[in-house]
Amino acid sequence: MNAPQTPHALHFMPSAGFRARSKEVVDNPFLRQSFRGAMDFLMSKRAAQFPDPVELETLRTLGEQIRQYNLGKLPELLVQLESNLTRNGIQVHWAETPEEANQIILGLCQKHSAKLMVKGKSMVSEEIELNHAAEAAGIDALESDMGEYIVQLAHEKPSHIIMPAIHKTKEQIAKLFHENVPGVEYTDNVDALIQIGRNVLREKFLEADVGLSGVNFAVAETGTLCLVENEGNGRMCTTAPAVHIAITGIEKIVEKLDHIPPLYSLLTRSATGQNISTYFNMISGPRKAGEKDGPQEVHLVLLDNGRTQAYADEQLRKTLQCIRCGACMNHCPVYTRIGGHAYGTTYPGPIGKIISPHMLGLEATATMATASSLCGACGEVCPVKIPIPELLMRLREESFSAPHENPTMRGQGAGYNATVSAIWRGWAWVYRSPALYRLATWLGSRFNWLMPSKQGPWTSVRVPLKPAPKRLRDMLKERA
Repeated sequence: MNAPQTPHALHFMPSAGFRARSKEVVDNPFLRQSFRGAMDFLMSKRAAQFPDPVELETLRTLGEQIRQYNLGKLPELLVQLESNLTRNGIQVHWAETPEEANQIILGLCQKHSAKLMVKGKSMVSEEIELNHAAEAAGIDALESDMGEYIVQLAHEKPSHIIMPAIHKTKEQIAKLFHENVPGVEYTDNVDALIQIGRNVLREKFLEADVGLSGVNFAVAETGTLCLVENEGNGRMCTTAPAVHIAITGIEKIVEKLDHIPPLYSLLTRSATGQNISTYFNMISGPRKAGEKDGPQEVHLVLLDNGRTQAYADEQLRKTLQCIRCGACMNHCPVYTRIGGHAYGTTYPGPIGKIISPHMLGLEATATMATASSLCGACGEVCPVKIPIPELLMRLREESFSAPHENPTMRGQGAGYNATVSAIWRGWAWVYRSPALYRLATWLGSRFNWLMPSKQGPWTSVRVPLKPAPKRLRDMLKERA
C-alpha cells in the first residue's frame, strides 16, 4: 500500500466568514446530531472520571498553581531546559514565527536528504501548517495518528484538538479509505478500518527518514520531553526514524518531574475520560553508544508565535496555562453545535477564541470572542482553571475599543465601529443617571408602537423587541 500524497493544507480562514460557516453546519441536521452525540459521550466520560467533587476541585487548584508557578519562572526555565537538553545531546532550536519553525524543520529534513517524514499528533505542527510547507519543499509528510491520518486523506484540518476526525462517520471513513488507499475494498467495520490504517502506517515508520512529534511537557531540571498518546504511533515516530524532531510552544515547560503527575492526571481524565493514557513517553536524548534502537539525532523546536504577547500581560498570561485537553470544547454550547471547522483556525472552541488572537492578530480574529454566550461552562470544566469567560470579555474590549497608541495586542481596535461605539456610550450615559434612565424608560413604554417590526437578524427567528406598555415602577405604584 502506498502513502497518500501530501495534500494542500486548508489554510486559516478569517473570522469574517465565521457566521456563514456556522450556518452551514447548523443547517445540516446530520452534522449537528454527530457533534451532539460525540460531545455528550465525552462529557459523560469525563464526569465518570471525577465522581468526587472535592477531589476534582483540589486537583484543579493544584493544576492551576503548578501552571502559574512555572509560567512565573518561564524565562529562566527555558534557559535551564535548553542547557539540560543540550547536555543530553538534544539540539534546541528557537522559532519566533511559523515560517521560522518550518524553515528549521525542513532544513533538518533537507540536511538528511529526507523524502518522507512521519508525524505523531502535534497541534503545533498544524499551527505552522507544516504539511503544506513540506509539500512545497518536495517532502512527504504523513500523519500517523489515526484521526490525523483520516483528515489528511480528506484534505481537511482537525475539527477537534484531541479527536481530529470526530466529525466523520465510519461510513465516510470507509469511503475515504476505499477511494484513497490502493487495493482496499469498502468496509465500514471499525476494527477492519483501524487495521487498514495500521497496515499503511506500519510500513511507513520503517521507510521514514524523519519522525516528528509534539511535546506535552518539557521538564527543565532533567531536560526530558514527555509525550502522552494512546496509539503507539508517537513512540514509533520518536524511535524508528534516524532523526526525531519535536516541536512545542514555549509554554509547555515545567520545572520538575514532580509537577507532571497532577497535570497528567488532569489531562487524560479531562480529555478522553481515561484514568491514564496507553503510552507515556519520556525522551531524554538520542541513541547512545551500545544501544540498539532510538534515533541518532533528536531536535527540539521551541515556538513563540504570539505566546510572548500573551505572556507579557498578567491577565492574558493565563491563556498559556492550557494543557490542551479539549474539555472546554466538549462542554461549549457553541462548539457542540457548529464543530471545529466553522472557526477557521487551528484551535477551535473556547481555547481557540482566546489563543488564536495572539497567534493571528485581532485583525483576523476580531469577531471570534463574540461567538460565546458567556455561560461559563468552559471555565467551570477547565482542569487548570483558566478564566476563559473573563478572557473573552477582555478580548472583546481589545477588539472593539478605539485604536490607541501602545496597544497590548496586535490588531487592537480591529473591530472598532464609531457608530456602534457611540450607541454604547449613550447607553452607558443613560444608565449612569437615574433621572435619564427613568425618562428613557417612560418614553420607551409610552411610544413602544414606534418600534420597527423588522429588527435585522433578531426578527429572522424571533418576535420584535418591544418595551412593555407599563414599567415595573408604574405597576408597583398602581398596586400601592
